[in-house]
Amino acid sequence: MIFAFHQDFKLAFFFVCLGIFLDFFDGFFARLFKVSSPLGLQLDSLADMVTSGVVPGLVMYQLMNQALGFPSSDLPMMFFPFLGFIITLGSCYRLANFNIDTRQTDSFIGLPTPANALFILSLPIILLDNQYELVSQALGNEWILLVISLLSAFMLNAEIPLFSLKVKSASFAKNKLQIIFLAVSLLLLLFFKALGIPLLIIFYILLSIVTNKKRLKIRFLLF
Repeated sequence: MIFAFHQDFKLAFFFVCLGIFLDFFDGFFARLFKVSSPLGLQLDSLADMVTSGVVPGLVMYQLMNQALGFPSSDLPMMFFPFLGFIITLGSCYRLANFNIDTRQTDSFIGLPTPANALFILSLPIILLDNQYELVSQALGNEWILLVISLLSAFMLNAEIPLFSLKVKSASFAKNKLQIIFLAVSLLLLLFFKALGIPLLIIFYILLSIVTNKKRLKIRFLLF
């Protein structure tokens, strides 16, 4: 959060990645040391709220400030950047709902907050790299940033089933989807660098939708 306040977006991105990495393994180590508890579940969500809720909202706030070129004498537009915290509100609702939703044990419904955080945190890095002029121009427009914020809050809480990235066995057949996703993600990051991050999140959503449609079609044919 401090690095985001100071617009050091690369370090902010690094620490969010570190937080997501630790979040990925905290449940594993809690079970390993037999210390999993309802309290741990709540602490996990509170930590996620900061890493994957407050920080992306703050980063969007900073991006909107930059797009408007503050200081501004236009009083209504002075409050415009605060709309970036729609992402924080969407993350808060999702995390609270996740803890009481029994359907999300082996998969997700709606975009997970860590994936959304990576998407938002990658935007200022894309601007800093400035490799894609059209993309940079789009991300420098406050209205496009508002649309991204609204879509972000929507996708966090949309009734769209998304597959989990956690590998629970050594079987290739059972983890084929995760392996394909990781392979494509590496290629996107290799060729597109920072732009590859939002592209892989979009690919994750599309792959989940296509997979779910195929499963529904198979179930329909069986019954």
